[in-house]
Order: sequence, then structure tokens, then C-alpha cells
Amino acid sequence: MYDVAIIGAGPAGASAAIFLAKAGKKTLLIDNGNSITKKAWIKNHYGVMDIEGPQLVDVGLEQAKKFGAEFKSDEVTAIEEHNDHYVVKMGQHNYETRHIIFATGLSVKLAEKFGVEIVDGEEPRIAKNIKTDEQGRTNKKNIWAAGTVAGKSVHTIITAGHGAEVAINLISELNGERYVDHDILDSKPKK
Repeated sequence: MYDVAIIGAGPAGASAAIFLAKAGKKTLLIDNGNSITKKAWIKNHYGVMDIEGPQLVDVGLEQAKKFGAEFKSDEVTAIEEHNDHYVVKMGQHNYETRHIIFATGLSVKLAEKFGVEIVDGEEPRIAKNIKTDEQGRTNKKNIWAAGTVAGKSVHTIITAGHGAEVAINLISELNGERYVDHDILDSKPKK
């Protein structure tokens, strides 16, 4: 059983997967290959010189895998709610998870089908969003949303940051205390 299944591996989903997997949470990252970031040319992402959207998505996915996230390239067809977990269905494969993060970019279709509360979008050209609280929780227990689908700006730096924020909130909930992830430079002199 997974601790978290993340639906969508664009900047929000992959960023969430990086933090969750690095924190030792068993993480499943699922993507259908339709990220809008794959159509972008990005010139304003902090810390990265100009980069093509497909390359940014690939780098994020590789980072998540490096920390132990498992990746599945498939379409989620249904989600079933059980007593203390969910079953994510993809074709002939089913995966059990305790938490789900929707990071589905422009699409609320699957979340709406599952009964997650949907609201009108406020960003230009975004029709609908998943309603969340400040932490990223939806109206359904252990169901979260991050990035554009959660009402954040479509800019990759913002959606990536929001994915990380939702992941930190989820890790904190799982751990029972506020989680902080800071790596420190090795202060030993280089020889």
C-alpha cells in the first residue's frame, strides 16, 4: 500500500513526489502524458535558464524517481473509496493508497467524478478548480490538490512551489509534527 498516490506528474505533482519520497513516504506518481507544461517554453523559472517544457517535466520526474517515487504512465479511470484507504484504478492495474493528491493541471474531470468539490476558476482561461483549504485538503478525507487544479497560477514556478507546500503539509500530518526538509552544504574545504 502506498502512503500517497499523486495524479499528474507536471511541476506540481513531481515536486510533491520529490518531497514525499525524500521524506521516506511510499509514493506513486501517475501521469497520462498530457501536461500543459510539455507545450511551454519556459524563460522565467527561478534557478533554471531557458528550458523547454518537456525537458523540465522529464527532469522533475527523474528527481522524484531518484528519491524513490514509483512512476506509472497511464490514465486513471476510477478511484474507489474503502474504509481506510483508496484504490486507484488504471486499466487492468489497481493501486491502494492512503492519500491522493490531484495535480491534474487544467482538468477537474476525475476529481469531479470522484465527488471532490469543484468551484469556478479565478485565473484567466481556467474554467474550474478543485476547492481546497489553506493546506491543500479537499472536502474528502485524505484527498488533496496542488497546482493549477487547486487554483494556483499556471506558471511552473508557482505550481511547483505549491506541490512542495502541499507535500510538506501532508508529510507533517503523517508525521504528527511540522516537517522541514533542508539539506546543508558540506562545510569541509575541498582539496
